[in-house]
Amino acid sequence: MSETAPYASNPEDSLGRLYGAGPSPTRSEFQRDRDRIIHSTAFRRLQHKTQVFLHHEGRHFRNRLTHTLEVSQIARSIARALRLNEDLAEALALSHDLGHTPFGHAGERALHRAMAPYGGFDHNVQALRVVTQLENRYAEHDGLNLTWETLEGILKHNGPMVDAAGQPVGRYIAEGLPAGVNDIPAIADLRLSSHASLEAQVAAISDDIAYNAHDIDDALRAGLVKLTDFEDAPMAGPIVLEVESLYPKVGPKRQTHEVQRRMITRAIEDVIRQSALNLESAGVESAEDVRMAGKTLVTFSEETAAAERGLKEVLFNRVYRDEAVMRPVRESESVVERLFAAYMESDVMPGRWGIASASASSTTDRARIVADFIAGMTDPYALDEYQRLFDARPEFR
Repeated sequence: MSETAPYASNPEDSLGRLYGAGPSPTRSEFQRDRDRIIHSTAFRRLQHKTQVFLHHEGRHFRNRLTHTLEVSQIARSIARALRLNEDLAEALALSHDLGHTPFGHAGERALHRAMAPYGGFDHNVQALRVVTQLENRYAEHDGLNLTWETLEGILKHNGPMVDAAGQPVGRYIAEGLPAGVNDIPAIADLRLSSHASLEAQVAAISDDIAYNAHDIDDALRAGLVKLTDFEDAPMAGPIVLEVESLYPKVGPKRQTHEVQRRMITRAIEDVIRQSALNLESAGVESAEDVRMAGKTLVTFSEETAAAERGLKEVLFNRVYRDEAVMRPVRESESVVERLFAAYMESDVMPGRWGIASASASSTTDRARIVADFIAGMTDPYALDEYQRLFDARPEFR
């Protein structure tokens, strides 16, 4: 890797870990974080967690793990071009979905509703609970003992959570900060009012690039839409028309792949161009300057950002709200809600979870233990638990 820019995160300047780990002769601190994430139990579980289409519907749809790997590849490409720290960008891309529930965003919505009386549920805060408390592989401590920079990036890759006065911003204005955000074990304050590193910003926009292109691919595989349905869609439309013109005789699967790869490539190139301009305009000279810049610096151009918002609207209307998607979504929300209620009503959680729940000092503590257990489930395990408790198997079709 070429020499990084002065505003890139430098592992030698890391604020460090909560527990001393000693130096490594072969890996940087951010490389160690990446490796710890890859070897975690939570990371392996992603292979059986839904992205958009439920796990049972087919083995060729994307799941959380394949999506995460795609985000990681995009993040490394952008980080390399901008001369950022690729290892930190990769670690953050690999960890960005560790807090997600089974059944995709449907499961998250259901768990958030169930947890509303107890502080709600937020998947970014849950990811931090996973890497700081719930992973229990190490002999000397709970969690993965990641660096401050990785913890900061997991929490704030979508931007600050409060303003300089400590008031919630963005999506936190309506409901306030999620429970537990101020109790994350880290070696230093995670500074909720500042932006995160450029590497975290790269991971965030790589997530958008990946799922825009890949949700089109999965929707086509599911037969919900045809490629021609996207001819008038922002961002995708011009590329669809281009591919249909260049390759009129190839099959739809090959055409779809051409559209997908061109969308990803052009989005990456747009981000690199615009972010380089943003960095020059902002005059940042260090990673700390980035945190205090007062705005996100890794962005699409205005034109591409508008097109990307338009494409998301098309996907929302034509894919995410299609009845073939919504029917299993409603059923999966019911699964999560009924599991939560059953675990709260009686001590039926297995193993260490049941022991922890039975000894909880308050209803709120018990609810958080239940939420931790459910959030960590894979789709198949959640269905197995549902059958164990209710002697029934949900019908998603």
